[in-house]
Amino acid sequence: MPLLNYTTEVSAERSVAEIQSKLAKAGAWSILHEYQRGTGELIGLSFQIDTQFGPMAFRLPANIDAVAKILIKHRTRQRYAKDGDRQKAARVAWRILKDWIEAQLALIETEQVKMEQVFFAFVQDSKGRTLYEAYEEKKFAGLLMPGDRKVVHMEEAQC
Repeated sequence: MPLLNYTTEVSAERSVAEIQSKLAKAGAWSILHEYQRGTGELIGLSFQIDTQFGPMAFRLPANIDAVAKILIKHRTRQRYAKDGDRQKAARVAWRILKDWIEAQLALIETEQVKMEQVFFAFVQDSKGRTLYEAYEEKKFAGLLMPGDRKVVHMEEAQC
């Protein structure tokens, strides 16, 4: 299956602007851009929004390095980046994030879920860490299932 949006020519900046617009329409009253130190590459957006419990902050990362690796890995099989082009990876990463946010906001708009529910892993604590990062530090203590369970990776699974 091809990587979502791998053929996009939409600039990362346009995708980010579309994300900002969608978040603002959903009620975000503060949106912050996060750039990679040294390179100036846009790697994430943070936003603040009022929830039923009060104002909350969320941070949404764009993992451009991960997308670049996938594009390089698949370039011999598909029409991906010719040489791991960083701009191509940024375009794809931000477009995927835009589509995901759009889908989450549609779920919220139709009252199937709440803002806090779909963006829960990305909520920031008082130290600026996302909930995911805080639990990852603790190796997900308190969330793991009891017993000795073997993790089966997709490539190992018999379908």
